Amino acid sequence: MLLQTIQMTQKHTNKELLSKGIKYMAFTLPLLFLCPYLITLSFLNKDNFSFYIFLFLGIIVFILVIYLFYKGIKTILDSMFK
Repeated sequence: MLLQTIQMTQKHTNKELLSKGIKYMAFTLPLLFLCPYLITLSFLNKDNFSFYIFLFLGIIVFILVIYLFYKGIKTILDSMFK
């Protein structure tokens, strides 16, 4: 009887929420490599107007990476512990 009660109160991972968090992380991975490339490309073109374009894009991608990484980790942890 005690074993049944323990098994019924045990929580399980929400698989839909876990897959959503993994999708966030999978989308973040290529952006992690794109961001430093764009910033480096901007500093290599200091003489041209493209310096500002690539620097702006690099900073935007950097902010997007931080947001998506936070959202992915939070979603994965919510799927396990809620």
